[in-house]
Amino acid sequence: MKAINHFVVVDKIKEEKKQSGLLLTESTDIDNRYLRAKVISVGNLAEGLNEGDIVRYDKHAGFGIDYKNKIYYVITIRDVVVVEWD
Repeated sequence: MKAINHFVVVDKIKEEKKQSGLLLTESTDIDNRYLRAKVISVGNLAEGLNEGDIVRYDKHAGFGIDYKNKIYYVITIRDVVVVEWD
């Protein structure tokens, strides 16, 4: 699968957060607007990203796509707000 133009294919990284002994899932974590994901494919017009980068993107962005029995997410480059550094 290869992204084109300004699109980026990402694999969402599930993050669980504990607060006061309660386990918060992605759907209950309303304070965190941005999701973490690994970049799978970068379109030819999306600059500044490489495959394998870990990014944060707006949780309301993009759409899911089923590829080889796994759900990936397609977002645009403008939805990426942070590239994480080690």
